Amino acid sequence: MSDWLISLEGTEAGRHLAMVLALAAAFLHAVFGALQKGRHDPWLSRGAIDLSYCIMAAPFAILVVPWPEPHMWPIFAGAVLIHIGYKILQAMAYTKGAYTVVYPVVRGTGPLFTVIGAWLIFGELFTPVQWTGVAVLLCGIYGLAVYNLRTLTLDRETMPLALGLAVATGLFVALYTTYDAYGIRAAADPFTFLAWFFFLDGMSILPIAGLRWRNMVARPAIGPLALRGVAGGLVAFFSFGSIMLATRLDKVGEAAVLRETSTVFAALIGWLVLKETVGPRRIALMGLIATGAVIVEFGG
Repeated sequence: MSDWLISLEGTEAGRHLAMVLALAAAFLHAVFGALQKGRHDPWLSRGAIDLSYCIMAAPFAILVVPWPEPHMWPIFAGAVLIHIGYKILQAMAYTKGAYTVVYPVVRGTGPLFTVIGAWLIFGELFTPVQWTGVAVLLCGIYGLAVYNLRTLTLDRETMPLALGLAVATGLFVALYTTYDAYGIRAAADPFTFLAWFFFLDGMSILPIAGLRWRNMVARPAIGPLALRGVAGGLVAFFSFGSIMLATRLDKVGEAAVLRETSTVFAALIGWLVLKETVGPRRIALMGLIATGAVIVEFGG
């Protein structure tokens, strides 16, 4: 399968597959965010998810995929450090603010800086039409965040801090997207990068989650938390794996923008699962997000 994927790099078939993978990652990333924000403490949810995908990835990393080349170990170290910063900021943002406000700000900040990073590192250029699409998408994403903020009744006193944390998290989204795209392109086998990344990254946040658990007075039941961890671990495999493969097959910036249609899926999840209100204004803003993504994809 690795040889087949590598053969698609730079081809029209690879471009189409990258689009499908980026959209799949968008939906799965929204599910992942809701799993972390749901009924459990975000730190514990993240710890359970990371432990699960670490255990799942271990046999593939050690026994199945080719062993990483020597130059990959420093790349893995950098990736783990960047993702630690991202996870800490994300958990802090979710702790302080409502999911439907924080999530759009995170996802809106990420693609803009990813496009800039892809230009600086990979020499990718967007056409004027594609930049128009980025602007339309960002108007929809930030408009959704502003609307959600105006109608918010809970957590208003902590929302300024939550928004600041959300912007910082978005910057780390751009950083890890660009850096990981570099990493998966540096690996001879893309699945080697994915398996070893999940194995190593899965251990990184566990000390913080363990301390959080130890200091809690009322600890949640292990069963539901473990179930959330396994579900989140499976979603993470396919979500992160999809977007990383998309960045190897096609442009990093385009894949990053398409992934941010996750904001549409997040709003739907907030409505259907978390019982948060969705009205005609939100639907119109979600339409803007989808329109912007289409412009970016077909304006190149």
